[in-house]
Amino acid sequence: MAKIIYTHTDEAPLLATYSFLPIIAAYAKTAGVDVETRDISLAGRVIAQFPDRLTDEQRLDDALAELGELATRPEANIIKLPNISASIPQLKATIAELQSQGYDLPDYPENPQTDEERETRARYDKVKGSAVNPVLREGNSDRRAPASVKNYAKAHPHSMGAWSSDSRTSVATMGHDDFRSNEKSVVLEGDDTLSIVHVGSDGQETVLKEGLEVLEGEVVDATFMSAAHLDEFLEQQVAKAKADGVLFSAHLKATMMKVSDPIIFGHVVRAYFADVFAQYGEQLAAAGLSANDGLGAILSGLDKVDGGAEIKAAFEKGLAEGPSLAMVDSDRGITNLHVPSDVIIDASMPAMIRTSGQMWNAEGKQQDTLAVIPDSSYAGVYQAAIDDCRTHGALDPATMGSVPNVGLMAKAAEEYGSHDKTFEIPAAGTVEVRNGAGDVLMSHDVEAGDIWRACQTKDASIRDWVKLAVTRARASETPAVFWLDETRAHDANLIALVQKYLADHDTDGLELSIMAPAAATTYSLERIRRGEDTISVTGNVLRDYNTDLFPILELGTSAKMLSIVPLMNGGGLFETGAGGSAPKHVQQLVKEDYLRWDSLGEFFALAASLEHLAGYDDNARARILGDTLDKATETFLNEDRSPGRKLGTIDNRGSHFYLALYWAEELAAQTDDADLAAAFASLAGTLRDNEQTIVDELLAVQGKPADIGGYFRPDPEKAAAVMRPSATFNDAIASL
Repeated sequence: MAKIIYTHTDEAPLLATYSFLPIIAAYAKTAGVDVETRDISLAGRVIAQFPDRLTDEQRLDDALAELGELATRPEANIIKLPNISASIPQLKATIAELQSQGYDLPDYPENPQTDEERETRARYDKVKGSAVNPVLREGNSDRRAPASVKNYAKAHPHSMGAWSSDSRTSVATMGHDDFRSNEKSVVLEGDDTLSIVHVGSDGQETVLKEGLEVLEGEVVDATFMSAAHLDEFLEQQVAKAKADGVLFSAHLKATMMKVSDPIIFGHVVRAYFADVFAQYGEQLAAAGLSANDGLGAILSGLDKVDGGAEIKAAFEKGLAEGPSLAMVDSDRGITNLHVPSDVIIDASMPAMIRTSGQMWNAEGKQQDTLAVIPDSSYAGVYQAAIDDCRTHGALDPATMGSVPNVGLMAKAAEEYGSHDKTFEIPAAGTVEVRNGAGDVLMSHDVEAGDIWRACQTKDASIRDWVKLAVTRARASETPAVFWLDETRAHDANLIALVQKYLADHDTDGLELSIMAPAAATTYSLERIRRGEDTISVTGNVLRDYNTDLFPILELGTSAKMLSIVPLMNGGGLFETGAGGSAPKHVQQLVKEDYLRWDSLGEFFALAASLEHLAGYDDNARARILGDTLDKATETFLNEDRSPGRKLGTIDNRGSHFYLALYWAEELAAQTDDADLAAAFASLAGTLRDNEQTIVDELLAVQGKPADIGGYFRPDPEKAAAVMRPSATFNDAIASL
């Protein structure tokens, strides 16, 4: 039987799965398609790392490793929902919850001293940060707004904040002594095994990484950010925000850049509270309270520190006397500096640009902002967008064009944050990248505290990326721009390879060009304002940034994007959108049994998965299911059945009911398969006849707390009971 793998992940997407998956399984079975699940949640990944400490009932197979192997096979058909890219605070919270549920897991060792602690830390490091995506993404990314979503956004434009030509919002970035300016890049002439070595000022060598296997044609980069210049830059920006009377905000990616960006975040916290750390820094460090974990973790830990009240008062004084901070949650006093994973650049910057270039202050009002993005690699993209809006005003979703993306990410391409090749330098000296013969390919002079990193991009991934760009440009008859900067070392190598591999394809009649990211942003925005589309062909990080920036402006959210990963060996990976708002949704569900999560991304991914399976397996019924799901989703949008914003309206569960109803009606009306139509005619009639009863049952549970038995690892029975409260609807689906 044909098979679709549907991933169990985290937070709101996981809860929505308890409601939507029974519908998927029932409908898919009519086409002879099995739907299986694999647990790649943060909690599941943690559990899989410690089989030796757990009971038989508690142990879980390493589902991520299994899916990573499956992704290399042509039969792969994986629907991947958003998962937690764990920061250290999130990882610690997960461990604590699992321990409370009876799992014999060790605490996360901040500063491992023994071999056992180092081995424990190594296991936990495997699940930290963006651990899932590089494993599954054995192909490059094709993300675009489905026609139904784009048409709906034009017919029902979302709100956009008005921009003023007097806006004082701007981006601050280093521009020197950062990752971009220090970058070096080489293209390997043959297969090799590299090592990364720190040579101290005294000549002593320390191997930071060895056994780094590379292939012929692979692009390998190395760079570093100067800690001293970072501190100098941040000190200047804190003073500038104060002098200009704008909010101070920092925008990083402490999830994907899981080593470098938490460290940079710590530098930001220390710069803002410079006086506090000058006076109490040693005391905080001795108590294990790290700025890298954010202000929230420090404040919550002060209760156990001698003199904690005095230190807390010093932080409060720092807040009062420093520049006003951008807020994550004004009502609860959660600032931009509280949690490193709360302000993720690819979500926070587009939201700011959409909202008049402003963020929220402590009084719950909008205010112009100094957006601090230390590394200058892509900061210019956001400055270009700000400049465009300040000059021309807010974009109009009713008329604007679109910027689909073809992103380079196959085989962990450009995974700059990978913990195994990113290091906080312990002492002054030189970091060298050496080949198997011991020759130095790249080197950097570094100081203690500098952040050094390397990354790899395989030649096969680049070839496939260029091919996908040409394919998409041809299929959509849309100009495509490679966002590459010839003055940056890595991009210069990629430009040469792009020009080489474009010659392998028929590009007659296609508009293909290469532009530096800031210029490409301006060009794309000019076209958007004329209602024209432009494909952005980007590297891995810009793939992340662009597939939030433009969709949030065009559609109001990035969760409504169609995200397909054509796997290089013939399979398909279908991603369902971004999960940045998932934590707030879970909190609301637990508080008042209302889940605002919008599963539209799941609907699109499922339709694409069924279409792919139909082609691979020559399954006519799967194709019918996919085609009718597309039509049902368009009806779903036109009838405005997405979750409402407040109690008394349908939430995620109600949206699933209406999708099931419209899908059943489309299947009953199709003429390609009479038996299938007859089977769904009965279900469609039952759902339509009982519409009010089902809606009433779904609404009846709202307004009181819901017990799901855990945040990171909910109890399956409790979660299913909460997410499937309509007996009438459940019985109808079971009858199919």
